[in-house]
Amino acid sequence: MSSSAPPPAPTLVNIGTHSLALYTHGPEPSSSKNPVVLFVTGLATSSLVWSAVIRLLPPTLRSYNYDRSGYGSSGHSTLAPTAENIALELSLLIQKVPIENPLIIVGHSWAGVIVREFVALTGNGPHIAGLVLVDANHETSLEVLNFLDENLGAVFGDMDPLAAKGIRTEHKLTAVEWDAFVRDEASEKFRLQEEKEFAEYTLSFTTLQKRQLAKQQPSFGDKPVFVIGGMTSRDWRRQYAVGVEQGHGTVEQRRCAWEMIRLADEKGDGLMEDHLRLSTRGKLVFARESGHFVQLTQPDVVVDGVKWVLGELQAE
Repeated sequence: MSSSAPPPAPTLVNIGTHSLALYTHGPEPSSSKNPVVLFVTGLATSSLVWSAVIRLLPPTLRSYNYDRSGYGSSGHSTLAPTAENIALELSLLIQKVPIENPLIIVGHSWAGVIVREFVALTGNGPHIAGLVLVDANHETSLEVLNFLDENLGAVFGDMDPLAAKGIRTEHKLTAVEWDAFVRDEASEKFRLQEEKEFAEYTLSFTTLQKRQLAKQQPSFGDKPVFVIGGMTSRDWRRQYAVGVEQGHGTVEQRRCAWEMIRLADEKGDGLMEDHLRLSTRGKLVFARESGHFVQLTQPDVVVDGVKWVLGELQAE
């Protein structure tokens, strides 16, 4: 994608009940054995969040991203957007295209839960080549580091998170890519689906925990897993400063929020380290110049993760 190119036109893939919009990048693989990349977004996030990463990938590599049900050019689903149902619809999308090459799945945030549900549904078969987790949710994330905490919410208040976190000035998207991304997330269609996903978000962790997958590690066997940790405190400190300046939160709420911020990176790093249990072949890096949205502010780190997985696969 050049600096002046608009987002590519999607292919609408009928999954039986409605269509999902699939975006294809890069040439057709020369062999059915060559891995391809599939991007999965986090909670209430435009698929265009991956634009810089896709642009920086090796030009010979085929990659895909898609609009989940209710977003972008995709239709609305009759199913609630639980992590289980999102994983089901993703599996149907892959079947209907079809995408037959093994997948390097790149997932951000809530995609850490969605990908686990996808594997629980489809198995850890030859359709999965490897995994790149970008500051991804762990099944215990809300118990350890709950960004929905009421004290954080009281202090942060109603602010523009992209501005407060510094993403508006630090992102690595081109002007065209950034404009498309923010316009997508500002649309009424996006906002309506965002509310639906937030309603299902918390329960998705309980559902995943009930599967007791932690007792079945490594669930990805020896497939390469590259884990990227963002710096949670980087976002939260900035939001805290804006919230206090705007007069949000009581003294006690500010104290509790600051205590969470003080411990955020230690707890977050522990969650990222635990992701390494997913495979016997893993690597962990920390994007210390980024908060949660590493793919926007340090897309090269995500690209490095994809290249590491490819290198591990080529060495087999």
